[in-house]
Amino acid sequence: MAGTDSVSSASAPPVLAWMTAARTLLDRLAETQSDALETASQWCAEAIAAEGLVHLFGTGHSRIPVEEMFPRYGSYPGFNPIVELSMTFHTQVVGANGQRQAMFIERVPGLAEVILSNFRFAPADVMMVFSAGGTSAVPVEMARGARARGVRVIAVTSVEQSRSSMPDPAVGSRLFEEADLVIDLCTPHADALITLEGLDTPVGPGSTAAAVAIVNSIKVRTAQLLVQRGAMPSVITRASVVGADRSRELFDGAYREHARRIARAIIRDTDAGETTPRQEVKRT
Repeated sequence: MAGTDSVSSASAPPVLAWMTAARTLLDRLAETQSDALETASQWCAEAIAAEGLVHLFGTGHSRIPVEEMFPRYGSYPGFNPIVELSMTFHTQVVGANGQRQAMFIERVPGLAEVILSNFRFAPADVMMVFSAGGTSAVPVEMARGARARGVRVIAVTSVEQSRSSMPDPAVGSRLFEEADLVIDLCTPHADALITLEGLDTPVGPGSTAAAVAIVNSIKVRTAQLLVQRGAMPSVITRASVVGADRSRELFDGAYREHARRIARAIIRDTDAGETTPRQEVKRT
């Protein structure tokens, strides 16, 4: 199958077939996406240094890179993870809260606008939308809605996978067509990387590994840029590195800083008619 690696042709032991294919994928990502990664990092550093937020959104398994960015060890505030449980709670699989419902909900036009209506966006803010397939209504409309509000949008998607499917007529476009910057996951249209002899369907998806590599590359480069600006927030760090007391201080400092930033971005009922520095900005 095109775009996948055959176990029979690999020189590595069979158990390392996926790791070998994943290494090739990450090499391709580094070779072709470094300029986009640098631009994304510059935008993130500008947003965070300007007291803004980098909003992160994903449905389905694209929730994983959102959570990888923040909050966890080695991460820092300035990133705002936006994840809807109704579209990401996959472990039930069937029955109540099952996968069928989640996949249905992420295809509902108009839902993204409801999600976006909870937030105000500052001029420096950035929206990063993750979707390997890039054709479902909610991630596509999240990108479109953010751009309509004057927010720069970064799409993290598989261009090959997205082009292999027609966009939903109710949506009219693909995610990469609604972004100011596209970072290609470089995964094949099947997502899965390995073809096995005797099996006509590939196994071992690569999009999660690629997406996690992308967010950590951006996270590290953005931190470097923020340090250079003298605007680096607290980094959540294990006690084994800095001691228990400092670790608690860093945790508390990071959470307080996130709370301070997100408090400005959440629209409350009492905000009606209020004028604030974080009103939605319009593209000129």
